[in-house]
Amino acid sequence: MRAQHKRPLGRTPLDLSTMSFGATLIGNFMRPISDAAAVELVDQAWDLGLRTFDTAPLYGHGLSELRLGRALQGRTRADYVLSTKAGRVLTPADPATIDSGLWKDSAPFAAAFDYSYDGIMRSVEDSLKRLLTDHLDIVYMHDVDRYTHGSKQPQMFRQAVDEGFPALVKLRDEGVVTAIGFGVNEADVCLAAVKETDSDCVLLAGRYTLLEQEPLDDLLPTCESRGIGVVLGGVYNSGILATGPREGAKFNYGPAPEDVMDRAGRIEAICQRHDVPLPAAALQFAASHPAVTSICLGSRTPEQQQNSAAFLELRIPEQLWQDLRQDGLLRPDAPIPAGSD
Repeated sequence: MRAQHKRPLGRTPLDLSTMSFGATLIGNFMRPISDAAAVELVDQAWDLGLRTFDTAPLYGHGLSELRLGRALQGRTRADYVLSTKAGRVLTPADPATIDSGLWKDSAPFAAAFDYSYDGIMRSVEDSLKRLLTDHLDIVYMHDVDRYTHGSKQPQMFRQAVDEGFPALVKLRDEGVVTAIGFGVNEADVCLAAVKETDSDCVLLAGRYTLLEQEPLDDLLPTCESRGIGVVLGGVYNSGILATGPREGAKFNYGPAPEDVMDRAGRIEAICQRHDVPLPAAALQFAASHPAVTSICLGSRTPEQQQNSAAFLELRIPEQLWQDLRQDGLLRPDAPIPAGSD
């Protein structure tokens, strides 16, 4: 399994690299990085063979798209796949008035949810400008989940499906966008979305990992049977599967609860028995499901990005997966990397 290996995205004409460049961190997630560091990460990803780049208007309130667009300039557009998201509209604002949440030193734009037809059209048009391109390979309807909207989720989901998604269909029909779908944090919301729409693909964050395998029940079989491509984000569950169950380990962007720490510790112990780094097992497991086209990883440093690419190529003994199954940590129906079964 190699980071640069290409896989078809479901029934679409797109081929994605097994490892995608997630541009969250170049939007100054949690802490700022410089413009030069952002370009360095994109350049390194290209040198590693990555040809799939994912961003969103939310990331740094436009900063990620701006940086990614500049960093990719000069490269042949047909040589890479570019995805972004829709559902938030950015408007210029005084930085002192902007609530940018987890984004530090964001671009001077306020972000507001807008899943209406006109809102999606404006979102995509603005993204095209920030990304310096005339077309987008993939646009995901972003964050129509409970994690983002809480009690307002049902009405936001309804507007996105009934009003916003037809705008994406029109853009696909016009050739402005090649593939459309949903990017969400919850498998059941993702399943509802693909059942109600003609989605080509989905981006599911954090729900199919070594710690969470429930999408095997319905979402992944549905996508596989319908030719809907799946991209996975958050395959480290926002940290704990990268660091192990250490003090301060993160799970879903918060402190990992005790039961998760325990389960991760049991997984890590089996990995250590086979001299395999925990993150290598986490990456290869997530990438091994036949419905999964790519895993989207954000890296803060070149070292992190280099390590992730290397982890995908590491030889993992078949017995590791069998030991995980025997200990009840891996479901019997969970696919494992080719050559391991």
